[in-house]
Amino acid sequence: MNHIQKELLIWYQKNRRSLPWRKTSEPYRIWVSEVMLQQTQVKTVIPYYEKFLSAFPEPGILAEADLQKVLKIWEGLGYYARARNLHRAAREVMANHGGIIPQSRTLLKTLPGIGDYIAAAVSSIAFGKPHAAVDSNVKRVLARFQKTEIPVNGPASGKVFKAAAEAFLEKSKPGEFNQAMMELGALVCTPKNPRCYGCPLARGCRAFKEKAVSDYPKRIKKARIPEHHIAVGVVWKGPKVLITQRKPDGLLGGLWEFPGGKIRNGETPSRACTREIKEEVNLVVETKERIARIRHAYTHFKIVMDVFRCTYQNGRVRLRGPVDFRWVRLHEIDQFPFPGANRKFIPLIKSHKNDFNATTP
Repeated sequence: MNHIQKELLIWYQKNRRSLPWRKTSEPYRIWVSEVMLQQTQVKTVIPYYEKFLSAFPEPGILAEADLQKVLKIWEGLGYYARARNLHRAAREVMANHGGIIPQSRTLLKTLPGIGDYIAAAVSSIAFGKPHAAVDSNVKRVLARFQKTEIPVNGPASGKVFKAAAEAFLEKSKPGEFNQAMMELGALVCTPKNPRCYGCPLARGCRAFKEKAVSDYPKRIKKARIPEHHIAVGVVWKGPKVLITQRKPDGLLGGLWEFPGGKIRNGETPSRACTREIKEEVNLVVETKERIARIRHAYTHFKIVMDVFRCTYQNGRVRLRGPVDFRWVRLHEIDQFPFPGANRKFIPLIKSHKNDFNATTP
């Protein structure tokens, strides 16, 4: 162990945050935390982590659970493919690995949703295997420490930073060292206003020594995120509203939503709403007032969603796109997992249900 590696581990012991997944060496719990932490902030993850493990404390219980229950527990955390893959992977662990999480990075990567990062994190933290786990925090630390010109979001970045992290890894304490690198990026070597004078790697950091920290990491400028205009209808039929279920895979797979879709060029939101509902579920509806305008961002695009109160006129539900539907009373809605954009206006519907001429359940 060289001096800089030792300084980093000493810093980590003194400064690491007390997080629930750091209080266990159980591979299942570490695995769940790493899945949840993908593209999600720690403070957001903590309550979901605790709720998830309360409901599914071991892989066997998760494997036997209904996917809708899993998605409902996950509701609001986003990136729902993570939940679907975790559920599928738990079933594979039970079916193919005797209920035991594999120690091997290679075997871990055969499970749904587990790529190189999660496999390295679980194998190093839970089992002490000498593999470097490289997330965005680690890339940023290494980019500044070595003054790397390769953009962290470029096509070559994976191999370059993986090789650098493996070379820098303290192999006698791989799990602790990986966590120290990630913690350093989260607390000290931050994207903006890094605390370089409190950094245990400062003496060896090329960007710091050359007063070029703000120039690293290098990034390829991304194209502007597109924005789509959506029209959605809350269709009332007596005291009930119509909800539909998305296909099990893909964006928001398996979740429930109110029917609707993209507004065409030159089309009014109200007209788009009635057209989309006819196309999706074969119902003729009449749009009334607009309930809300919702703005929501996904990873690669944004949406502006106009939400209308609609009244059922005629027709029988025939699905084209969705895989299931329900007519539900408002008090039943909370049983179903919904996307974040829908969850933004559901409280408004509940609070104004009498104004929408809905019969109180």
